[in-house]
Amino acid sequence: MDKRRLHHFWTRFRRINPWLFLAVGVASLIIFSFAYRQNNLISIKLAQQLTEVDKANGDVSTALNKLRVHIYGHMNAGLRSENGVQQPIQLKYTYDRLVAAEKSKTDATNTKIYNDAQVYCEKFGAQTFSGGGRVTCIQSYVDSHGLKSAPIPDELYKFDFVSPRWSPDLAGWSLVVAALCFVSFALLLISERLIRRQLR
Repeated sequence: MDKRRLHHFWTRFRRINPWLFLAVGVASLIIFSFAYRQNNLISIKLAQQLTEVDKANGDVSTALNKLRVHIYGHMNAGLRSENGVQQPIQLKYTYDRLVAAEKSKTDATNTKIYNDAQVYCEKFGAQTFSGGGRVTCIQSYVDSHGLKSAPIPDELYKFDFVSPRWSPDLAGWSLVVAALCFVSFALLLISERLIRRQLR
């Protein structure tokens, strides 16, 4: 490209203000910082609402799904604990209620078995059992017929949703705009220096 054409290009090119790109980039970065933090704050709020619903024995499924959708759809929305060992979302109250219900069911069954043992030992007496005695008879009957509470796996009530590295929300797009603006600013400055050097 000869100097005349380059000069003509330069007169048009210098109308583009690189500092405008820098200003827009900085503004986008500020918006990104706010939106990025906001994504996490909303997750914390939704997790607290889930805990309250769980405690009140409400619609846990809807509250859990609302939290899951938010975390999967927004960057920096995850709730992973700092040490990464404990799952941050736990339906503690739902789990405790299920354990209590299972224990209550087992206790009711075992009470019936104990009553059956008393009837059985009165009918057949201690002679059926070696060692004799009514207490031994009842204890042996309960040991052979009694139930134990079935264990409920707590892993089914613990969740750890992972948020994406980038998401098409305010935080994600403002980050893209900031990156493009900073790259444009750098390219414009470099191009300006190169063109000026060519025109000398």
